[in-house]
Amino acid sequence: MLPCMTAAGSPPPSEPSADAILADLARLVAVPSVGSLPQHSAAVRRSADLVASLFADSGCPSAEVVDDVAAPAVIARWPAPPGAPTVALYAHHDVQPVGEESLWRTAPFEAVVRGDRVFGRGTADDKGGIALHLATVRAFGGRPPVGLTIFVEGEEEIGSPHIGSFLSRHRESLEADVFVIADSGNWAVGEPAFTTSLRGICDCVVEVRTLEHAVHSGEFGGVAPDALTALSRLLATLHQPDGTVAVAGLEPRLSFDLDYPESRFRAAASLLPGVMALGRGSIADRLWAGPAISVIGLDAPSVAEASNTLIPVARALVSLRVPPGYDAVAARDRLMDHLTAHAPWGVHVTVTPGSAGQPAALPPEGPYAGAAAQAYGAVFGRPPLLIGQGGSIPLVNELAAAYPGATIIANAVSDPDSMMHAPNESVCLSDLVQSAKAQARFLSLLAP
Repeated sequence: MLPCMTAAGSPPPSEPSADAILADLARLVAVPSVGSLPQHSAAVRRSADLVASLFADSGCPSAEVVDDVAAPAVIARWPAPPGAPTVALYAHHDVQPVGEESLWRTAPFEAVVRGDRVFGRGTADDKGGIALHLATVRAFGGRPPVGLTIFVEGEEEIGSPHIGSFLSRHRESLEADVFVIADSGNWAVGEPAFTTSLRGICDCVVEVRTLEHAVHSGEFGGVAPDALTALSRLLATLHQPDGTVAVAGLEPRLSFDLDYPESRFRAAASLLPGVMALGRGSIADRLWAGPAISVIGLDAPSVAEASNTLIPVARALVSLRVPPGYDAVAARDRLMDHLTAHAPWGVHVTVTPGSAGQPAALPPEGPYAGAAAQAYGAVFGRPPLLIGQGGSIPLVNELAAAYPGATIIANAVSDPDSMMHAPNESVCLSDLVQSAKAQARFLSLLAP
């Protein structure tokens, strides 16, 4: 179904309230819904219950927690008026672990306002998205002018491992003409963006063995290799001297015509003085269209517990961000083949495949995307910038497969200062309010 738009659209929605948005966000952030930690499983359930109750209180005739396939998620639905399309608004309520709490300037699970920013775990990723959707519903007094489905996932931060099964089980409940995914990134504060491509993600565990058991480093060192040194040499082969990924067959296939100054990137990434930016080509192409390999975990003795011993076995978890245009499983195979082929000194190497999430393309085409761009441009005073993202959203490809005729739009509440996944995560409150205005205007434009 195509949108039936008039020049005036439906009656304008009311202005979203910054105080109401902040109140919603504070209640959401207060629940430590860290999906990757088993000790927080009860909190994940409480978080889902809270989300469902907030949408029910906002006027939703059907808001329920769904936990039959995956971690507790929420589906809230308003039926479409005659002749109106259905819009599905997505966010997720699970969050990343806190990490080193001493690095936080505020309590991680308390929404703290400093200037125009709200600090706390999940404010930007992605409980801010839930607050955005609540504000959008409230702008219409709980009676949106189109069919509306709210889908709030509960395991995005662990890679959405059950999203395919979830969509299969609940396909009818989630069916929509357009999906809006509030889980990407804006270009800057006050500068909205729509994401047109996403890198995929995959990983593997590489294990190096050199000895049958640990031995004295003085008695045998200098001749017998230890596993951690061998693993370090192996991992070093993943990059060329300038930091370009050395795994064959993963060259970028896209190019972005956008000026992304290195100075801006260095500030956003918090690079220390003198630390070089890796790779070749434009920053945008390297960040959004190229591969990235990182060692994100290591099994080896800690410094505090180290002894003068040759270590017999060491392991690393290696993550690969897959360039758009590649198959994530095939890219993971290339990474695994590289690790096997470059083992130094004849050491024994075992590589175990991990997860794989596909890259995605989101062309901003069709009347729904045009209406969204119109709404955001009117509210922000500038059209949304079309950008790529270096991160991954496994949901996107699953939605495209489950609903091939639907339009998928990825927008955001976060900005380069949001520190997502890091200590001191935050969101810009004024941008959140503006986004709620824009999203409500978008729904108005789709009303028959």
